[in-house]
Amino acid sequence: MRAVLWDMDGTIVDSEKLWDVAINELYARHDRVLAPEVRDSTVGGSADGVIRIVFDDLGLDPDPMHMAEVADWMHDYVGELFGTGLPWCAGARELLDALQAAEIPMALVTNTRRALTENALNSIGRHYFSVTVCGDEVPYGKPAPDVYLRAAELLGYDPADCLAIEDSVTGSAAAETAGCPVLVVPNEVEVPGSPRRAFVSTLAGLTVAELRSAYGELTDQIGERSAS
Repeated sequence: MRAVLWDMDGTIVDSEKLWDVAINELYARHDRVLAPEVRDSTVGGSADGVIRIVFDDLGLDPDPMHMAEVADWMHDYVGELFGTGLPWCAGARELLDALQAAEIPMALVTNTRRALTENALNSIGRHYFSVTVCGDEVPYGKPAPDVYLRAAELLGYDPADCLAIEDSVTGSAAAETAGCPVLVVPNEVEVPGSPRRAFVSTLAGLTVAELRSAYGELTDQIGERSAS
């Protein structure tokens, strides 16, 4: 394990609930209520992907200009909520501190736009990350692997040498497709298993040694499957 690639929303900070507030406000403006299954399908998605899901569910005309306006409104709305403070996910800050003390390079890998990510980094702390990659800086956001491939490239490592930490179906798929072993900490939605995924219920109490062990077990399993 030469580096750790962190998802942000729902993994480091419990910000998915703030996105819920924005989406629910949008539905309220159309006299609709967001269904749980539609909400679940948006978790971890890119801005464009979430807007497509919402427009389809609301029966709105998918006019690109209107969709872009709604996406901008949603990011501005969430940005205001970010300004009130971001709640940490259990154990995330402590694990960031431990990895930094162990001099293990880290990257922040998020579907969130750069402007909003910079807002979040004011709370999280930029000093933890050697690089940060956002969904609006690559051709395709998660579940495409682009953000993870770019982060590994900027760090100078093969994705297989990097452990990704994710909470969502979308993010786990992106990291796995990029070639990263993935530690999944489910937050809002159940994430299916895979030979490239290890699961923990919380980051609280997790040590660097345990991360290394999980990475080693995953790479061993991947190697065994490749050999067979």
